[in-house]
Amino acid sequence: MSAALAALRIGFIGAGRVAQTLAPAFDRAGLRVTAFHNRGLDAARRLGFRVPSARPMTHAQQVVDNCDMVFLAVSDDAILPVCRDLRWETRHRVVHCSGATELTALDHAKSAGAVTGGFHPMQMFANPDVALKGLRGCTVGIEAEPDFRRELEMLATSIGCEPLALPPGVRALYHASAYYVGPFLIALLKEGVDLWKSFGASEADALRAMMPLLRGTVAAVRDGGLANGMGGCVARGDVGTILKHLEALDERFPSSGALYRELALRNVPLGIERGTLSSLRAAEIENLLRTRREESELSGSRSR
Repeated sequence: MSAALAALRIGFIGAGRVAQTLAPAFDRAGLRVTAFHNRGLDAARRLGFRVPSARPMTHAQQVVDNCDMVFLAVSDDAILPVCRDLRWETRHRVVHCSGATELTALDHAKSAGAVTGGFHPMQMFANPDVALKGLRGCTVGIEAEPDFRRELEMLATSIGCEPLALPPGVRALYHASAYYVGPFLIALLKEGVDLWKSFGASEADALRAMMPLLRGTVAAVRDGGLANGMGGCVARGDVGTILKHLEALDERFPSSGALYRELALRNVPLGIERGTLSSLRAAEIENLLRTRREESELSGSRSR
């Protein structure tokens, strides 16, 4: 860590789960987290407990006045108005933690001469304690002008993260990509859990069975890449098993059947790339999935 970075006084506006993860991470790395502000007292107390050296401020402007680098750890929609309501100076570094929000939300600070940037850890923040433990090794999407970007990259590496430079205009796509392995993955787990519940198992039973499978899947992808990490009936070209799945799902859970078909179609190219699915079997599987989809849509239109 550079001496200049270590000397910066860092402040947070917003004391929610992101701040409750990043502020203690910076503090443990030897950085000076000196002040924070939050409208709600409960979150402010929690952040104060997690970083005792940081002083709670009554007003957000006090954080700005007492700090050199200010993180706007507020909701996406609040970034622009919060930034606009504050007085900035040329000495300030102003950073938001949103994955999808463009840096134009910080233009008010930029017009005052401050440098601006985005610092988005690709991490789930549902539980700050869990997020803090998992922070090391996670990617941080960083966007800023070159000099400030290098400073933010050093900030990321100081807490054990991997910096990723984002070009302007891609933040929404970058952020959307994370949903497939974050919130959407949880939605897929819920689909599996609900199917288990249909034959009498509990959520705990289902998750206890699925977590080792999930860990094994992640390990296989990490070891061999996406295609080589994939198993299952699509990769094997097992048309009979796919048909059994579809019949069972479409009979009792049509919406789950529709989701299964869409995901299975995305698996076909990976099975071909893996080398275990022939082009002939791939065409057979795609035909089966599309035919069942058309039949389901036709049945749905007739029932309306």
